[in-house]
Amino acid sequence: MKVLDYLHRKLRDGKVHMTLLDPDKLPPEETASLAVSARKAGTDALMVGGSTGVTHEKVDATVMAIKAKTDVPVILFPSSGEGLSRHADALYFMSLLNSRDPRMIVGEQRLASRVVKQWGLETISMGYLLVEPGMRAGEIGKADLIRRTDHETAIQYALAAQFIGMDLVYLEAGSGAPEAVPPEMIRAVKKEILIPLVVGGGLRTPEAARTAALAGADMVVTGTIVESSKDLSVLREIVRAVKGR
Repeated sequence: MKVLDYLHRKLRDGKVHMTLLDPDKLPPEETASLAVSARKAGTDALMVGGSTGVTHEKVDATVMAIKAKTDVPVILFPSSGEGLSRHADALYFMSLLNSRDPRMIVGEQRLASRVVKQWGLETISMGYLLVEPGMRAGEIGKADLIRRTDHETAIQYALAAQFIGMDLVYLEAGSGAPEAVPPEMIRAVKKEILIPLVVGGGLRTPEAARTAALAGADMVVTGTIVESSKDLSVLREIVRAVKGR
């Protein structure tokens, strides 16, 4: 089964939770241990990617270590062509739509296209939108950050992604953000689009994750909390909150 089909099937049963793991933060075996903990907590998929320090070698080693220990899809979440691995199950083929740099909109994607085809890697197209504060991802992506109160711009970008034919829209506040995407923005965007909405960044508590899900996020991504806390119960409560259990 293709990963996108798997995600759609999961969405038929309710909300989806995904765990983001940064291959630059920890050695592959430690990252794989976190992946096992996330799987036990009930996460539906594992995303591998980071904004800085990511190399092809680190991604390869991390993906292989994770796949050796877990049975959920491993999806690449790259910031550049260095974030690719032939061993992953799928690739978020992302376009940072609110970047000032054409390289982040389609340039890196162009450069990666040949190798992605050669590997036969499943691609899941995603319209990626950075919302204030954006954090390091916003800096590297040279993003014109969407203001937290500017719901109309977020809606316009999300609709553009849908009309272009993208599979998903991702509203991202940035890894480690002190504030998550406002629920009012999530609600406004979800009301206008037909494709699944992913929300991540700054979601450190069950309450914050539940708020995002209730506002309309179909898929909720948490990452920093997994790396900063070795307490499995924290992630388990976040997953339960997302899924309304």
